[in-house]
Amino acid sequence: MLQVLIKAASFVLMIALGYTLKRVGFFKKEDFSVLSRIVLNITLPCAIITNFSAFEFQAPLMLLAVLALLCCLILAGAGWLRGRKAGPEAKGFYMLNTSGYNIGCFTMPYVQSFLGPAGVVATCIFDAGNAVMCNGGTYGLASSISKGGKLRVGDVAKKMITSVPFDTYIIMVTLALLKVPTPDPVLTFTSIVGSANSFLSMLMIGVGFELKFERKYLSKIGVTLLCRYSLSAVFALLFYFLLPFPLEIRQVAVIVAFAPISAASVPYTEKIDGDVGLASAINSSAIVVSIVIITVLLMVMGL
Repeated sequence: MLQVLIKAASFVLMIALGYTLKRVGFFKKEDFSVLSRIVLNITLPCAIITNFSAFEFQAPLMLLAVLALLCCLILAGAGWLRGRKAGPEAKGFYMLNTSGYNIGCFTMPYVQSFLGPAGVVATCIFDAGNAVMCNGGTYGLASSISKGGKLRVGDVAKKMITSVPFDTYIIMVTLALLKVPTPDPVLTFTSIVGSANSFLSMLMIGVGFELKFERKYLSKIGVTLLCRYSLSAVFALLFYFLLPFPLEIRQVAVIVAFAPISAASVPYTEKIDGDVGLASAINSSAIVVSIVIITVLLMVMGL
């Protein structure tokens, strides 16, 4: 338990370091996008490659991708219900800011540190389904409801294809199914670069972290997070007791169920002319809640 607390505290300190360096002027607000590009296009793909090579992939794990897609749709539906009395704009806003999982930049570092290659692979498969919604699916639904737009399947597909982590998932799953090993020189490189993923991800979150609460936001944030994490608890229980996988995979599914809201919800909120300030506050608050819940779960599981 002490080791879990020390590792979890290290992640919190990394986030605090990024936030502090931004406050003192070492990082600027726009540096977040630079760090994000490094994480999503370099360190995260390398971590994925390294961990896939160390785990014997099993095709039934693809069920996790389907479950991720269903969870995102259920959460989007809950967001729709949340805003049903306030008009179409509110429906679209809460669909975006209730659904989706921040996997690559938040959950993956935890899994990478605590749950090993099997955990990383399971998380990657879950994120493949999650990506369908986070990379445009939820936005398309929210936009069609709030502004009368249309869901363009081509646009969603384009966003997924141009996502380096998503492409890495597909390539590594294909190689694993074909039983094609990753060359040792490649693994030497990816293991070195991928080891930086946890630190850079947490540092990036700290640089982008904002908690500027306005009184008018408090109840909206509270109700949204209550809705989100209540459903997360239901998903976690179902994953743990009903999934036909070994314990270590079910533990990963429980952890992933409590991942914070997708970081993409904020820019997509801006695209539908929603309240970006409220979206940012919800997103940052979800990170705090997820840190606490996931740390407690890791201690309870004895990982």
